[in-house]
Amino acid sequence: MLRFRGLAASHQRNVQNVDSSSSLLVTGGAGFIGANLVDRALQSGQRVTILDDLSRQGAEENLRWLRERHGEAFRLMVRSVTDAEACERAIDDSDVVFHLAGQVAVTSSILNPRQDFEVNALGTLNVLEAIRKSSHRPALIYSSTNKVYGALEQLATEEMQSRYILSDFPDGINEDHPADFHSPYGCSKGAADQYVHDYARIFDLRTVVFRQSCVYGPRQMGVEDQGWVAWFLIAAATGKPITIYGNGKQVRDLLYIEDLLNGYEAAVRNIDQCAGEIYNLGGGASNAISVWSEFRPILEQALDRVIPEPAFAPVRAGDQAVFVADTSKFQRHTGWSTTTTVHDGIALLAEWVAENRQLFD
Repeated sequence: MLRFRGLAASHQRNVQNVDSSSSLLVTGGAGFIGANLVDRALQSGQRVTILDDLSRQGAEENLRWLRERHGEAFRLMVRSVTDAEACERAIDDSDVVFHLAGQVAVTSSILNPRQDFEVNALGTLNVLEAIRKSSHRPALIYSSTNKVYGALEQLATEEMQSRYILSDFPDGINEDHPADFHSPYGCSKGAADQYVHDYARIFDLRTVVFRQSCVYGPRQMGVEDQGWVAWFLIAAATGKPITIYGNGKQVRDLLYIEDLLNGYEAAVRNIDQCAGEIYNLGGGASNAISVWSEFRPILEQALDRVIPEPAFAPVRAGDQAVFVADTSKFQRHTGWSTTTTVHDGIALLAEWVAENRQLFD
């Protein structure tokens, strides 16, 4: 069975006890999550293929970073998941496919719904079909989103001094909550989510769907439309203006990148238990904060400076007042839990931004 080892709580690498014969395909491997995953796998001695069209901002820089650290140790295919033939060739002899490639912004999906559909929905179908047609049928880990639950407008929301709360869901939203796709992005990711789940039932593929919350950490080239934790840090560090959409009391649970990758590892290690399942994966209630009222003092502490007042604008379409993932199902199935607090994770991200300031000026 594939095993790739990651960061312990001390954030030190542990690359022992690894099956070095494992072969991974990472779609979107030059993105934020993908580059961190590829780096971890290569340090563990595994063989990695990246399938990425390098269209995402920061992809070229992440690829340069991987080459500096690992040289020619990985195979790169500069193609899109919308290319079915490329997906079939990329899968090759992979033991596990991590499907991370996608269009990631709600705003972009509204501007160009067709491109959003082709990348997220059709691209995922291409990956699934490539796996189904392959002789050895590798396991598939799919990066979905909490946006498949929609705006959650039907839930009773209370406004407190610094945040909104869902008083009926103190532990967060679990996987039994009905999906309700909002925006073209929600529709394309939701369709892909369901295709991945159904291919496990209909074609007996070993697929796992992760409906992820706000993932953050080093190598995240955050922009206003996506990756808000990194964007606020980058903007505050470089003197760029910040706009808050809404009153800043919206709540998200934050998941540090290494905890996410530990989750991927746990799913692969327990693939017989996890195959065919859908999991909510986020920081949970203990790592939930409001996007400005509570985030701002943490940001100021991490940067050791006072942050100027932001601009405020109306809430964006489909935005959730509160989303906190109930991760208890995944914890029961694998024993996974978070190890990085919001304060520690943001401090680590702030350190990375400071060390890589030239990327953002």
